[in-house]
Parts: sequence; structure tokens; C-alpha cells
Amino acid sequence: MPLFIDTHAHIYDSTFNDNISEIIERSIETGTTKIVMPAIDSSHHINMMNLAQKFKEILYPCIGLHPTSVNRDYNKELDFVKEQLVKQKFTAIGEIGIDGYWSKEFLNEQTICFKKQIELAIENNLPIIIHSRNATQEIFDVLSEFKGCNLKGVFHAYSGSIETYVRAKKMFDLKFGIGGVVTYKNSNLAEVVKEIQLEDIVLETDSPWLTPVPFRGKINDPSKIEIIAKKVSEIKELSLDITALKTTENATKLFVL
Repeated sequence: MPLFIDTHAHIYDSTFNDNISEIIERSIETGTTKIVMPAIDSSHHINMMNLAQKFKEILYPCIGLHPTSVNRDYNKELDFVKEQLVKQKFTAIGEIGIDGYWSKEFLNEQTICFKKQIELAIENNLPIIIHSRNATQEIFDVLSEFKGCNLKGVFHAYSGSIETYVRAKKMFDLKFGIGGVVTYKNSNLAEVVKEIQLEDIVLETDSPWLTPVPFRGKINDPSKIEIIAKKVSEIKELSLDITALKTTENATKLFVL
């Protein structure tokens, strides 16, 4: 059976409170043996770490401040991130970035937080998980300030153009998270994935959101990573075994799993 890594799943979300053990078991049964949990903010941290403790060797927690959680009190959250980095081991700094979709009120603060958390990633030799929504140029403006640094990471839920992919690859060792959107008929992501090198792709569900077809509209979970892998295999005219092997290898190297 092909083995997969879900590189982005918020399974500590309250959506899964009543059936998390069942979710983990089903994910393992379908070949998803490792799951990276991106952080949001301090209010979710305890639940995430409790899960990571309960399901060692399967769940890998990250630390960071999500852009949509940035407000005037962002320094308190950044201090929390710094404190946790001293106390515990994490897989990545993320998800971090800039979001111009939900609100533009704190865009300046989001940019400051993005920069400061990239600095933390470099200091701690950790990859970053980049959240970019309606903010491509803003993201590149920040990344350009770190050109020449030993930085690696992943563009979470990638839905950009092939030109953006090429531009990003020239800057750092970046991977591109492909999720359920690749199965949507109204998305052009499939055409972009054709041009992305397999060595640059990692798979993700973004659970409990972005559920792939044919389950779109229902709650997403890591067991559905196989559906995404099958779609990528179809697009790139590869066997599922090869897609699973290479994307798992990519994820393992990026996150040191």
C-alpha cells in the first residue's frame, strides 16, 4: 500500500473533538502515516500539543502565528512563540504569512509578524509554512529581504500561477503544498501542477477544510490524502506508487520527519 504524509492538517480543530481517534485510525489504514499540524495561535496550542503527545510518531506539531490571528496584540503572540521554541521541539514555523482576503485592517502588522517569524525559523533552523492569500507580491517583498539566507519551506495550499512557482524556486528551497483544490473543476490548479516538478510537490489536506471531490462540502480529514495523490498522479501521468514515494520523500526531507 502506498504511504503518504499529510503536510498540513488542523486536526486539533474542535471539529474533530468527538472522533479524533477514529480519524487517526482511518488515516493510518489508508496509508497516511504522518501528519504535520500547523499552528494558528496560542489559544489552540494546548489542544495541539496534547494530541501530539497522545499520537507520537504520527502527529508533528508546529509553532507560529497565523496571519488572520494577527491584531494589535501581536507582540504577545510572538513572545509566546519564542517561549515555546525554547521549551519544546517543533517541526516548522507556521503557518505564517499574509492574508489580504479576510481583512486588510492589520496588513502592516501581518507583514511585521511574517518577517519576525522568518527570522525565528532561520535562528532555529526550521522550515516555514507560508500562508498567502490575495498577497502574492507582499509575500515576495518580504521573502526578498532574506535572499541568501538558509531558508526552506512550503507554499501552503498553492493555487498560484506557473510564473509564481518559477519565481519562488529562484529564491529558496521551497516546496508547494497541493491539496483538494486540485480536484475542483472550477480551478486551474491542475494545469499548473502539470508544470510543477514532482520533486517540488508535497501533499496536504488542510483538514477540516478544502475537501477534495467527490466529498466536497463535507468535513475533510487526512485519510483523503490518497484522493489528492491519485489526482496528481493522473495529471502527471505517473503511477500512484511513484507519486506517493516521491511526495513522501519530499515531505520527509523538508520537515525532517
